[in-house]
Amino acid sequence: MGLTVLAPVAGVVHAMADVPDPVFGGEIVGPGLAIDPPRDGVVNAIAPVSGTIAKLHAHAFVVVGGDGRAALVHLGLDTVQLQGKGFELHAAEGDVVQAGDVVVSWNPGEVEAGGRSPICPVVALEGAPGSLTPLVEIGAQVSPGDALFEWS
Repeated sequence: MGLTVLAPVAGVVHAMADVPDPVFGGEIVGPGLAIDPPRDGVVNAIAPVSGTIAKLHAHAFVVVGGDGRAALVHLGLDTVQLQGKGFELHAAEGDVVQAGDVVVSWNPGEVEAGGRSPICPVVALEGAPGSLTPLVEIGAQVSPGDALFEWS
């Protein structure tokens, strides 16, 4: 059965190959899509699937669904260097969340002003090549909670 992964933030959809980071661009941790968020203030990042928060850092989180598949949301590139500055957590590791629940708030404009890309890879962790079906076109504008891809 397919798992629908939702857009965690609003923005413009990009192919993972276009993410300027070798780990994400090369789909080393898994396939997915990326979203370039707006730069107009604080953005809430939501859980892309229902499940348990297995990992939670200020700049990234992993939600594991009931079937064991895990979705990674990474808020910007090289944002680990910020050591949590500018990010507000709304959940904790081990919390059970529903798709659409707010997990982290952050400001993509501030990330960009600090010289980092605010693009958000959304990864099907350890997903097999070809296991994703995009549900939106590259270049499309999405809202939080829009269906992003189907993981079969």
